[in-house]
Amino acid sequence: MSHSTDKIRNVAIAGHGQTGKSTLFEHLLFAGGVIQRAETLDSGKTASDYSPEEIERKISIHAAMGHVERNGIKINFFDTPGSSDFNGAVILSFRAAEFALLMVDGKSGVQIETVKLWRNLDSVGKPRGVFITKLDNDQADFNKTLADIKEKFKVECVPITLPMGGGGSFKGVIDVLHEKAFIQQGDALEKEEAIPAEFKDAVAAAREKLIEAAAEGDDSLMEKYIENGSLSIDDMKTGLVKALAGNKYVPAFAGSPIKNAGIMPLLDFIADAAPNPRTAKDAVIDGEGKETPVAVDPDKPMSALVIRTNYDQFSGKLSWLKIITGKLSADSETLNVTENKKERIGKLYTCQGKKLEEVRELSAGDIGIIAKAATLKTNDTLAASDGPLFAPLALPEPVHSVAVNAIAKKDEDKLGEFLVRATEEDKTFRFNYNGETKEAVISGMGELQINIILDKIKANQKIEVETRVPKIAYRETISKKASAEYTHKKQSGGHGQYGKVMLEIAPLARSEGYQFVNAIFGGAIPKNYIPGVEKGVIEGMLHGSMASYPVVDVEVKVVDGKYHPVDSNELSFRIAARGAFRDAMKQANPTLLEPVMNLTVFVEEKYLGDVMSDLSGKRGKILGQDSAGGIAEIRAEVPHVELLRYSIDLRSITSGTGSFNVAFSHYSPISGRIADDVIKARAEFKVQEADE
Repeated sequence: MSHSTDKIRNVAIAGHGQTGKSTLFEHLLFAGGVIQRAETLDSGKTASDYSPEEIERKISIHAAMGHVERNGIKINFFDTPGSSDFNGAVILSFRAAEFALLMVDGKSGVQIETVKLWRNLDSVGKPRGVFITKLDNDQADFNKTLADIKEKFKVECVPITLPMGGGGSFKGVIDVLHEKAFIQQGDALEKEEAIPAEFKDAVAAAREKLIEAAAEGDDSLMEKYIENGSLSIDDMKTGLVKALAGNKYVPAFAGSPIKNAGIMPLLDFIADAAPNPRTAKDAVIDGEGKETPVAVDPDKPMSALVIRTNYDQFSGKLSWLKIITGKLSADSETLNVTENKKERIGKLYTCQGKKLEEVRELSAGDIGIIAKAATLKTNDTLAASDGPLFAPLALPEPVHSVAVNAIAKKDEDKLGEFLVRATEEDKTFRFNYNGETKEAVISGMGELQINIILDKIKANQKIEVETRVPKIAYRETISKKASAEYTHKKQSGGHGQYGKVMLEIAPLARSEGYQFVNAIFGGAIPKNYIPGVEKGVIEGMLHGSMASYPVVDVEVKVVDGKYHPVDSNELSFRIAARGAFRDAMKQANPTLLEPVMNLTVFVEEKYLGDVMSDLSGKRGKILGQDSAGGIAEIRAEVPHVELLRYSIDLRSITSGTGSFNVAFSHYSPISGRIADDVIKARAEFKVQEADE
């Protein structure tokens, strides 16, 4: 059955690790009648954690999707991983959803990943709610957790449900909007009852907050509220829908999913008040990368964005799509706009975890899957006809890299093939061959992500892989002006080779790269040989004079030369220019440059001193720090070589709770012992390379 855009809700469940996201997902499917019983993570049978890696490690690694129907509304739920190593799965889910539900442990409160997720949602203005969970734990406290959220995010949540009791006396939740109590029944669905007398005052106070939030959604409702001092339940629902779509309040829910507590009123609220796809916008990009908002609209021709690619052992390649406009139908002809290739759609699916369900069509706002689409890959635009491309997923840069090779040479090509496939399935994972260091390098969001990918290749393909710390791509530059001339002369019978070039070189500011200036006057070098001179300079810059690293940030001026009317040619001037550049560089105080990274670290405040001390020992320059509610953010510039194992170091310092982002900043000069060590290592590498 196809649902219209107005009857669809897309919800991404996210949060710090171990907050119960998969458990909530499982119990939502159970409450929606999709599965016979809610399984535990220990059973290895949950709907969302179905891959062998997830079952073995008892954590979510991929985004999983399922859907339920509630009051005629189709609700698509995404279950996302909690580890920052798998952040890409969260980002694709946020892109596909109009509402994010952040799980917050009622005992631990706001944690580091909660802070990062909240900031991500702020950056795109995405509406969100919080589900305060595990309230059957003796140390859990609903009100204390709400206060923690208020302190850290400067927002006062509006309770939609309230807990009845806590710890061992926790017995269920109260739906403030509908004024009903839901008593937990263990493995069975919640039982609806009247609100116990001892909670009437708390419900009245919460309901007043809810009415105020609803009034914020519409000017006419605000006038009604001011005039009458209250709103009807229908007016409340209207206002809550508009206010949440405008991100004007944060609804809060109480519960304990493992006990089936707080599930039914959550489903009701999402069906009644969560934003429908029409309230959201996606974005297309032009040739310069500029984004333009696009409304989700069922009345326009079909267009969709590929948000995920994965490979199933039975169904093959699966392409996940968010339909942005129009309707996508099975057995239809479409265009992969990104590749400008036709794509025939055969069968169309939705899913419940790993179980595919065939459908005939999907409306704008819905999410579906195509099997064995030949041309499609993540971030591709699929449409009825040619048009603009949708903006790609805004994914973070990898923070951890290792060099890899197959132990058996015969497995090298096969290893490369499966690493490429892994980059298709997880866009935060990268695989490149670095021609400069002669290494195959894989990069990702952390050691865990990389190890899981390599373990999977080893288990499924029987390829033994060895890893090591990758080599750094250093650069060389100059620190003063210099000049040199070089004559290339070769006579071997018949036409010979002759070219004479005089160059002047000067340092440029960091990151300016390279400038070539032709200052020849009077035809000392004919114009048709100048391109050969520049080619020779560029070849000379490939290998500096200190450690044979590429040369950057240099202005090269060709000022004089000499040619022979018979023996000169472009090759002669290319060789002469290369020699002149290398001779000039030796006189220009050559300097080694190392890459420096922008580092942002998120840690609990109790680890702040240890982290700062560690960064100082890594030659880091602290740029600033902020702290809010026990979470510290440290911004620093740190040499890349010092960060090659930082994911491991930070985990050790913070007992696994810290996380970080890293991006290239600039190249910076190095000298003394550090430079000597780099030069020595490079010389050893060159000897080894020559032997091979």
